[in-house]
Amino acid sequence: MSQSFNRGTVEDFGRWREFSAGMWAWIFHKFTGWVLVGYLFTHIAVLSTSLGGDELYTSTLQGLEALLVVRFLEVGLLAVAVFHILNGVRLLMVDLGVGLEAQDKSFYASMVLTGAITVASIPTFLGGPLA
Repeated sequence: MSQSFNRGTVEDFGRWREFSAGMWAWIFHKFTGWVLVGYLFTHIAVLSTSLGGDELYTSTLQGLEALLVVRFLEVGLLAVAVFHILNGVRLLMVDLGVGLEAQDKSFYASMVLTGAITVASIPTFLGGPLA
């Protein structure tokens, strides 16, 4: 007869406190991957306006860039992309056997580097449309 283990219920929301850095890295990597897939479809939809002519495409982009919320979303997109890239490189190194003992530290380093790059880019993104 097989043994049964009490792993708790799905509704047990207190279990998130038990997550290690590796679990958070996995969750963030999956989340950022799905956000990037969603952005890809949005990007394709915006690019499809170029089929209506150069004026429609240009006015669509200028209209989007004029919205402050779109510029904030671009900062978020940068943060998502940078984290996904850095965590992917971290995972590649782990798969190659480099830094197996320092996975937590490399995850935290990728979070700090993502934050630094994102904060440094805020003036560029929120400065307004170029012309």
